[in-house]
Amino acid sequence: MESLQSIILGFSVVLTPTNIFFCFVGVFIGTLIGVLPGIGPAGSVALLLPFTFTLPAVTAIIMLAGIFYGSMYGGSTTSILVNIPGEAASVVTCLDGYQMARQGRAGRALGIAAIGSFIAGTSGVFLLQVMAPPVARFALNFGPTEFFALILFALTLLAYLTSGSMIKAFAMAAAGMIIGTVGIDSVSGVIRFTFGIKEFYDGLGIVPIVMGLYGVGEVLVNLEGTFKREFFKAQIGGLLPDKEDWKASARPIARGSLLGFFIGVLPGPGNIISSFVSYTVEKRFSRHPEKFGKGAIEGVAGPESANNAATAGAFIPLLTFGIPTSATMALLLGALRIHGVIPGPLLLENNADVFWGTIISMYVGNIMLLILNLPLIGMWVKLLKVPYGTLFPLILLFCLIGAYAGNNSLLEINLMIFFGFVGYLLRKAGFEPAPLVFAYILCPIWEESFRQSLIVSGGDLTIFFQRPISATLLSLALLFILSSIFSSVRRKKLLQKIG
Repeated sequence: MESLQSIILGFSVVLTPTNIFFCFVGVFIGTLIGVLPGIGPAGSVALLLPFTFTLPAVTAIIMLAGIFYGSMYGGSTTSILVNIPGEAASVVTCLDGYQMARQGRAGRALGIAAIGSFIAGTSGVFLLQVMAPPVARFALNFGPTEFFALILFALTLLAYLTSGSMIKAFAMAAAGMIIGTVGIDSVSGVIRFTFGIKEFYDGLGIVPIVMGLYGVGEVLVNLEGTFKREFFKAQIGGLLPDKEDWKASARPIARGSLLGFFIGVLPGPGNIISSFVSYTVEKRFSRHPEKFGKGAIEGVAGPESANNAATAGAFIPLLTFGIPTSATMALLLGALRIHGVIPGPLLLENNADVFWGTIISMYVGNIMLLILNLPLIGMWVKLLKVPYGTLFPLILLFCLIGAYAGNNSLLEINLMIFFGFVGYLLRKAGFEPAPLVFAYILCPIWEESFRQSLIVSGGDLTIFFQRPISATLLSLALLFILSSIFSSVRRKKLLQKIG
């Protein structure tokens, strides 16, 4: 009965003209961002964050969440038709999707990608709806000590799962922590690292930092590259899969949905990891693995399902613990806090409308995305032909407007430009900005939890190992660090032997 009341509450929140409209805006922009290679979901969420300041909290999160999971749908279109992943999670789709297009089966590939994404996205939301409340109740057992250990574990796992060097990921996390300490200390009231600039007393704004790192930084990097786009002139038809396609795709969609959801719960690029894992699993389970990379429909159905299911899984740690799993989820956490909503164990009690409204909106958004993706494929193809020299100045213009609109401050524009060049240099040097954003947003919670724990224990550091949950999490974090060190040493020894 309680569950039914919660679902009714969610639908009552979502099924208002305002929330339906902004849900549509979110998924439409998300699809558009997915289709166009470049800025990505994190950059687009950062770009639109200032425009949500005047909206109610639940409306803002419904729209921003729609951008996140909508981008997963759009990314398959460019992967299949142009062999350029519109979003990083769609890289794997290029392998078989583009080959299907070359064989005249582009319609089937696009159709199974859209339908598989809908099934996986809806399944993921159902699992989120079922699992989030009990996880939130379990999270009530967490105090400052457990939250400190959980955030440290999340940062360690994010660095461990990053595509590049773990040392570089930890360096970015450390930089994020330092940036997060700017402003007035919430415990002692001491002013830190503001250099006498009063605008920094409340800390550095999330909007200029993230828009600079992801918006301006992404544009500067993309301006250096050239995108070779080869379009097929043939008519795209036969979007609905036939009986044989369904027979081949049913199990990959089911496996991808489950894999994606549970991988999405983990800190790190869950959408990307889940699509690669799904592709590997389907190739191993297939009776004809030699067809993979040559136009196997399973190689489209599985990964596309996995990366869409992962978006739903990522909301469990965000809503129940207040811990983001990626840069995009970190921005959603920032958006919630800006609107005065504190995600975590008490969100279900204090802001049930936000909790259930966000979850139920994802059902509505997935239906919208299915309706949007199949009929509008022709429009997306035409949009892909727009020169990037036209798109990128528009992105920069919106970044400037967004940075200024937050506080009507030229200082924030300068801050955004500074972090734009920082983001560009980081990418050139092989540093991922995601751990920086992740640590910057979590720093105040992490520091406050650490200091509260020490106040309770009278300065005794062993308190972190006296409580079972924190001791387990810290032990796991240490295990991942040692594993990374041993792997690095082993790799160096192998290289020395080869050399």
